[in-house]
Amino acid sequence: MNLDNPAVLFSGLVLGAIGMGMFIYGKKQQRLDCLAVGAVLGLLPMVAHSMLVIWGVAAVCLGGMYAKSRVG
Repeated sequence: MNLDNPAVLFSGLVLGAIGMGMFIYGKKQQRLDCLAVGAVLGLLPMVAHSMLVIWGVAAVCLGGMYAKSRVG
């Protein structure tokens, strides 16, 4: 992660917190999709180095969960 850019740090903090919440929710409700997306969002800021990549992967994960919930 680029530690010189405060926007990347704040994005990692926000998405990591969302991921932690989704992980805990998925674990309590025994929902594998929430658990997996929460793990990805929680670990993503540690491995991605670009804000575009971080937000792009987060959008794909959350969009996929939304689409899965709408389809059934």
